[in-house]
Amino acid sequence: MTPELTRLEAQLEQLISLYAGLKAENRDLRARVVKLEADNHVLADKVKLAADKLETLLDQLPEA
Repeated sequence: MTPELTRLEAQLEQLISLYAGLKAENRDLRARVVKLEADNHVLADKVKLAADKLETLLDQLPEA
């Protein structure tokens, strides 16, 4: 092969390798986003429950 083709082949292999790495990283990040969104939903539910309980307690306090 000519040096030009050898260089292009090496660049193509590097590009394919980078693509595979970024694809795997993207997959991992998407999975992480799904987990964080689920965690966020659970925490939001807990905050709402705490706010509701606090509201109930405040309603039970005598007026000053």
